[in-house]
Amino acid sequence: MTITNPLLLQNPIEKIDQIEPDYVKPAISQVLEENRAAIEALIQQPEFSWENLMLPLEKLENRLEKAWSPVSHLNSVCNSNELRDAYDAALALLTEYSTELGQHKGLFEATKALYDARESLQLSPTQCHILKHSLIGFKLSGLHLEEAEQKEFAKIQARLAELKSKFEQNILDATMSWTKNITDEKELSGLPETELAMLAAGAEAKGLQGYLVTLEFPSYLAIMTYADNRELREEVYRAFVTRASELGPDEGKFDNSEIMAETLKLKYAKAKLLGYDNYAELSLETKMAESPAQVVEFLEQLNDASHAQGEQEYETLKAFAQSQDSSNEKFEAWDAVYYSEKLKQQNYQISQSQLRPYFPVDKVIKGLFEITEHHFNVSFKPISGSALWHKEVKHFQIIRDDKAVAEFYLDLYARGHKRGGAWMDAYQGRFKLENGDVQIPVAYLTCNFAPPVKDKPALLTHDEVVTLFHEFGHGIHHMLTQIDELSAAGISNVPWDAVELPSQFMENFCYQPEVIAKLSEHYETGEPLPQELLDKLIAAKNFQSAMGMLRQLEFALFDMKIHMSEPLTIEQIQQVLNETRDQVAVIFPPEFNRFQHGFSHIFAGGYSAGYYSYKWAEVLSADAFSLFEEKGVMNVEAGARFRENILEKGGSAEPMDLFVAFRGRKPEVAPLLRHSGIQPA
Repeated sequence: MTITNPLLLQNPIEKIDQIEPDYVKPAISQVLEENRAAIEALIQQPEFSWENLMLPLEKLENRLEKAWSPVSHLNSVCNSNELRDAYDAALALLTEYSTELGQHKGLFEATKALYDARESLQLSPTQCHILKHSLIGFKLSGLHLEEAEQKEFAKIQARLAELKSKFEQNILDATMSWTKNITDEKELSGLPETELAMLAAGAEAKGLQGYLVTLEFPSYLAIMTYADNRELREEVYRAFVTRASELGPDEGKFDNSEIMAETLKLKYAKAKLLGYDNYAELSLETKMAESPAQVVEFLEQLNDASHAQGEQEYETLKAFAQSQDSSNEKFEAWDAVYYSEKLKQQNYQISQSQLRPYFPVDKVIKGLFEITEHHFNVSFKPISGSALWHKEVKHFQIIRDDKAVAEFYLDLYARGHKRGGAWMDAYQGRFKLENGDVQIPVAYLTCNFAPPVKDKPALLTHDEVVTLFHEFGHGIHHMLTQIDELSAAGISNVPWDAVELPSQFMENFCYQPEVIAKLSEHYETGEPLPQELLDKLIAAKNFQSAMGMLRQLEFALFDMKIHMSEPLTIEQIQQVLNETRDQVAVIFPPEFNRFQHGFSHIFAGGYSAGYYSYKWAEVLSADAFSLFEEKGVMNVEAGARFRENILEKGGSAEPMDLFVAFRGRKPEVAPLLRHSGIQPA
């Protein structure tokens, strides 16, 4: 009997539970081979139109994305050595193919001919925008280079893809390699019941007695926030901040040091090949920001506005810690989160553990759906019987006017062999075909919350509620698009420093009383969050907000500086980080801290010379939400304007133009500082 490779089906996600590592490379090889043949036929045409060039190209890209996306997703959420090998082998083929297309002179000439004829062909503004950015893409792929340089560029691209994958694998392996089995509950004094139950469930799952502490984020955060045992906090902190480095429990076994240095060297070489002074200049070619200098100035302005307040917040924290335990002569990094939580309790009589019982995950999701339905004119329907990669995953449809307009998969809980963090990724985008049929967008929404324990539902901290809203903002940006062209639908073609606008915009709802009422319900009594706790939650919103701002500025400036520089050694990378901390930080971690070795956003993700995007887009999102503050948080007209001008437009136009259409003016920084409770010095 012939076994059909599910990755070669029209809709591979429908068989995602049947995808085996052995299927990956043959499927991707076949799709790429067929795509190459189709492209050669396309460019032989005597004349070009959208319908005979770009639409067929988008169909080829669509098929490839649908074959690769499940593989990439499974590699992140169900990682295994076999899948990892298959993923890496296919990734090499995809990188080669992508470089090849970017340097394809015949494809470039066809695209340019179509762009030059845009007026006579009466192409739409969206189609012109796509073609314009496609031509920039050819430039950034080295189309103009001599043959020897093109080969060098291709080698760099292939190696960078390998390094990105290995960097992320090292973090995952280092995270999974360290555990601590604790049998005496007294060692975990201070941990609330929910956190203890989570650690006990982890031990039980491994056939162990007592409690299992791991470096998965829910476990790490529980110890750092609540454990009275200072030695335990230090041990867990050291293990966490030395992951994938030359230090710590693994002592170089999963070391990312050389990967970082080689990555920066290759990115610099790539930028120079393409005619840029450094990689930061290359990165900003496709972003809203105009130059690295403009980005640095923007970040330094935020530092100037926040620094004095951040210093005061830190001095207050240290003084409080000393008042709580005068025997600790030095305030250490593993004390910061612990005493911050206690200080918040003292100042506001509120803690994340107090709030957890009021945010059972099903109630939060129901409330999130209600807010989305109210503002964006859609409804939600659970889908049963779908193929899933894990029993805890849920599948939903988004409905408008009795028609399905999108689908998404919700994978909320931390587990072994799953990458840490939270993210949204696309399986397929919205795409109108020549026969008028519309392919609806489908997304994956992934988090790493503490799972349900026995008969108790998963209970979220308020911080986790904010995370869920953030990722769902990315989701609706992708799923509520009304753009027909695949290349600009949803998150496609959206500049990196604008893509966080909808996600950070959605976070603002989590602090509005009328919204919290929809999200909260005690998991045992059914009572909503008491007014007293609600008032305290809102009052505590900006607790240590300047310290939080400075931490993000530290990451963003470090990222920009190492990519504005010539290639750096491992020691020089650390030196730049130290200098950046001297400039903006108020909390200085110990010398053994190897934060950069786990900074996957810039070394394994898409944020290299782009981490500033979080703050850049937060200016946009805070100003966008200020319209809701003016008109009312539940104002339907404001919701419709945001949907029509931002969510539905995807990457069909320049983001500044879309923002001005929504807000009636260019963005201002003041709402961000006000939302953050920062009083400029």
